[in-house]
Amino acid sequence: MAAGTDEATYEGKTALVVGAARSGLAASEFLLSRGARVVLTDVQKEEALAKQLAPLRALADRRGELVLEFGAHRAASFRNCDFVVLSPGVPSALPCLEESRRAGIPILSEVELAFRHLKGSLLGITGTNGKTTTTTLVAELLSRSGFQCRAAGNIGTPLISFVARSAPDDIYATELSSFQLENIQQLRPKVAAILNVTPNHLDRYPGFEAYMAAKQRIFMNQRSDDFAVLNAGNPQTAAMAKKVSSTPVLFSRSPDVERGSFVRGGRVIYRDARGEVNLFETRDISLKGAHNLENVLAAAAIALLAGGKPDSMIDVVRDFKGVEHRLEWVAEIGGIHFYNDSKATSVDATIKSLEAFKGDIQLILGGRDKNGDFAPLRPLVQERVKHVALIGEAAGKIRDALSGTAEMIEAGTLPEAVTLCYRLSQPGDVVLLAPACASFDMFESYEHRGRVFKEAVRRLTSDEWRATNTSDE
Repeated sequence: MAAGTDEATYEGKTALVVGAARSGLAASEFLLSRGARVVLTDVQKEEALAKQLAPLRALADRRGELVLEFGAHRAASFRNCDFVVLSPGVPSALPCLEESRRAGIPILSEVELAFRHLKGSLLGITGTNGKTTTTTLVAELLSRSGFQCRAAGNIGTPLISFVARSAPDDIYATELSSFQLENIQQLRPKVAAILNVTPNHLDRYPGFEAYMAAKQRIFMNQRSDDFAVLNAGNPQTAAMAKKVSSTPVLFSRSPDVERGSFVRGGRVIYRDARGEVNLFETRDISLKGAHNLENVLAAAAIALLAGGKPDSMIDVVRDFKGVEHRLEWVAEIGGIHFYNDSKATSVDATIKSLEAFKGDIQLILGGRDKNGDFAPLRPLVQERVKHVALIGEAAGKIRDALSGTAEMIEAGTLPEAVTLCYRLSQPGDVVLLAPACASFDMFESYEHRGRVFKEAVRRLTSDEWRATNTSDE
């Protein structure tokens, strides 16, 4: 349940917003509209963000005050403010933040700020993999049940952007990353879910335990009348069921659970104190992969706990084709299928992507390493992958880790990797982008990487490509 105090203003207050990406810009806009003096700081050059900053400048001419500090952070600004709003892309270990901590200045995430003003109910969804698919599906399920439900958070639209038009009956299905959860204080989802936890972001956290602890903060303010939705098939999340203060609700692909959603005899069933409800058959689910079955089970449980209607679910899961950049079918060219899973930024996500196909895969791997161990990919690569096309900074590390599993080729760019995989493919093969790495060495984001992949696939059918890549030999 959200606090719903949207009427509060910040006149006379100085807010330091750290990071000028989507969350930071949205938080700055909100605070300016409430009369705050906003100091926006980013290590990027101001001219690189001129287009994004224009609306803030225009707003500051009418309301509040905007101070821009770009190119480097100023330690004095971290001491001379009333509170800090930290963007998720900025580490909580940023040295300048010690200035704020020593001065006793609160450090908030954008979602924490939003929660303090949002009217309506908050559903929080986190996990290493599946967050976006599950969040989107929850919003679809509840919307089909007649609720005003919006997908928000790490999915793309910052939660703070909804505050001004929020209403008490609204529901916000909110994707929450571990980064966003690091600096919550009061945030309390009525239903909170951890879909799974596997090693990730070890370039930011000192170890797996610290990463998992950040995820578990989603439950920190819940009470007995709230719900914790957990994956019975993931050892880390299953163990959390005994530790939460809220009511645990499990989901499972195989065994029955005492309370929650599970599969029996090819049917998805939900059980609670009132008994069992048959929701739909597993064959009704349009998404590929066992991991997506888990996402559907989780989404069904979350939606039902939020008041969703069981009889409306079958049509939604039949119609739901997934979300962009998550095992997204792109095209079939000459019997070769192209799939974009650019969101597979961890080794575990790539494993799940590979498990969705029986074999004959041309796999594109690489990008910026997040201090991950690529060795767990070996069995599936050896079993199902014909060639591995390597891109980006981690190419050498991946080559060493997967040596002897499949033939490996290096590509200077992603479009070059697409071309190489296409040339090596036969009808029936799958060309799969599932990089197991972050995108920031070559791209602005995983979305940017996915768009480049899709454009490269589209170019394979162009006259220009054929003229450049065919010969009369």
